[in-house]
Amino acid sequence: MLDIRFVRENPDIVKENIKKKFQDDKLPLVDEVIDLDAKARAAQQEADKLRADRNRISKMIGGFMAQGRKDEAEEAKKQVTEFSGRLEELEQLEADLSARIKKIMMTIPNIIDPSVPIGKDDSENVEITRYGDPFVPDFEIPYHTAIMEKHGGIDLESAAKVAGNGFYYLIGDIARLHSAVTAYARDFMIDKGFTYCIPPFMIRSNVVTGVMSFAEMDAMMYKIEGEDLYLIGTSEHSMIGRFIDTILEEDKLPLTLTSYSPCFRKEKGAHGIEERGVYRIHQFEKQEMIVVCRPEESMEWFNKMWAYTVELFRSMDIPVRTLECCSGDLADLKVKSIDVEAWSPRQKKYFEVGSCSNLGDAQARRLGIRVKGDRKYFAHTLNNTVAAPPRMLIALIENNLNEDMTIRIPEPLRKYMGGKEIIG
Repeated sequence: MLDIRFVRENPDIVKENIKKKFQDDKLPLVDEVIDLDAKARAAQQEADKLRADRNRISKMIGGFMAQGRKDEAEEAKKQVTEFSGRLEELEQLEADLSARIKKIMMTIPNIIDPSVPIGKDDSENVEITRYGDPFVPDFEIPYHTAIMEKHGGIDLESAAKVAGNGFYYLIGDIARLHSAVTAYARDFMIDKGFTYCIPPFMIRSNVVTGVMSFAEMDAMMYKIEGEDLYLIGTSEHSMIGRFIDTILEEDKLPLTLTSYSPCFRKEKGAHGIEERGVYRIHQFEKQEMIVVCRPEESMEWFNKMWAYTVELFRSMDIPVRTLECCSGDLADLKVKSIDVEAWSPRQKKYFEVGSCSNLGDAQARRLGIRVKGDRKYFAHTLNNTVAAPPRMLIALIENNLNEDMTIRIPEPLRKYMGGKEIIG
């Protein structure tokens, strides 16, 4: 969420940013919120003056009574009553205007970084760099669920009976490989100096609206019926929410955290064959990294964070590439975002396995996360996927599949698999 003062003083910049995100329907909101802000400030000024006058006249009443000037005292009391009535009207007006302003401000997108490429949707994202050589074996690679089924590692049919489509049972060595990935990702980030954390898997609505846009919330979140609670779509939500309404000491920054959690997502809409199986599902597990830092450090941390994900995948010999998300593909709170995509030898193309985002002070402003140094200011927040199995299993299995359908276990994972080198 932007600062209303910034919108008031820079309406053209805000409108140009909206155009860059191809959200022209939001352009009228800028003038509307500036007008509402002017009315709110006028109401506040009138209310402040009335309070001062009421207090001044209230103090005079006792003097009038002591001097026997009853008529003047009664007139003063009448004025105080009139002022109090008008103040009630103004306070209600201020509350109504404040709510309308906040609602609009929550929908105006954050100012994107100047380096972000301009484009309408993800088809216009820009490839930055490739790491590792994409390899296609001279034998046919089956669909990932077929490979897992061959090893008795997945049961989609039973999961559909129990919970519906978009769920799964992972079994045996495939389930163990899944856990090995999360354990390795956890230790990888701890070795980078991040503090390990397991957060709540449910959050209240004020945290939800603090960490994401309304559009994302509707598309992603599951609400607990009868409770002010939502299942998290990623641990970033509760990890950033941990600092709601807090003042952080500047010398304690940056806060670098890595968190494990299950994640729950609606994943609305129909999906093609390449997004079935365990690619796009309602429940999965994830190792995340979160940074809370000073504004001048956020871009440096942004580049460190996506590079850590690349390093993790390359340590298992999985080729990856990075994509710069274009303006139209950025969620409204994001300043800049880079996706990490892994190579699929079966599809002969890359697919997304992680996303790194710099949100500037948008989340901190919504949640009231301030920093105390020489002055008070809002912190910058960043998040990035370390590893999100079971989607990562697709890349892992395809890039380590032998012709006899056995699966090589990358060396960093073997200690989490009891020393096993092969599945099958």
